[in-house]
Amino acid sequence: MVKSGQVAQFGFSNPDRGQLGLEALDLGVLRRRLTVDTLTKVHRTDFHQLFLFTTGTGTTMVDFVDHPCTPGTLLHISPGRVLRLPEGSAEALMVLFTPAFPPPVLSPFGPVLHTVPPAELAVFSRAVQDLRQEYRRNLLTNEPVDLLRQLLGALLLRIARLPGYTPSHDPRFERFQQELERSFATTRNAAEYAARIGWSTRSLNRICLDATGQSAKALIDARVTLEAKRLLVHTDLSSAAIGHRLGFSEATNFTKFFVRETGSSPGAFRE
Repeated sequence: MVKSGQVAQFGFSNPDRGQLGLEALDLGVLRRRLTVDTLTKVHRTDFHQLFLFTTGTGTTMVDFVDHPCTPGTLLHISPGRVLRLPEGSAEALMVLFTPAFPPPVLSPFGPVLHTVPPAELAVFSRAVQDLRQEYRRNLLTNEPVDLLRQLLGALLLRIARLPGYTPSHDPRFERFQQELERSFATTRNAAEYAARIGWSTRSLNRICLDATGQSAKALIDARVTLEAKRLLVHTDLSSAAIGHRLGFSEATNFTKFFVRETGSSPGAFRE
């Protein structure tokens, strides 16, 4: 675990088999494994987390949004997002996996919240149970993980066709998103992003508009703003230090940017 300010960052660690990039478990098992401090504080991970809620009710906070969790709620929390683990009586089937483990089915930039229709809940539950059964078999036999990968891929494909899952399928836009994740703290210049991935600024804007209805510059500024919000609320770093971390040469420039994007000063937002 590495801490940045007060945001704990966890790397993937499978206690059953260290080299396997996947773990299938119950939320109750995870709760017993973690400390009270970890359960109640926000953190982020470098791996994907799937929660399929089966009983009870609760709330899971992901990037300032509280998601009510009831049977049939499915959450996909991709690496880098800030979350607080589910609170309340909710129980869930969980699958944790590294970005390198599954086939590239779900976009890491896709939606967090999904609702599994009641008619499909049994199908989803069975898909997770099949995955868990193969996971346990793999722990005992140490066989190749081909079937495990395919079962996870099938589960992710079921998620991708749920109502409301409409991320862009344009690989050019995802390439821009990946570059944005790498570079948002060093540049906010759309032309630089276009040059890094070999396009003109006009082409990049057209791709972003087709995918989201927003320009490349708007998406860049939104990503910087999200990280600023995360650091303001979940760390004790000063506003000036946060601005410096996000590539602003002067604290006043960061304040002006934040006010323009949110309508609030950094200090007021933190309060």
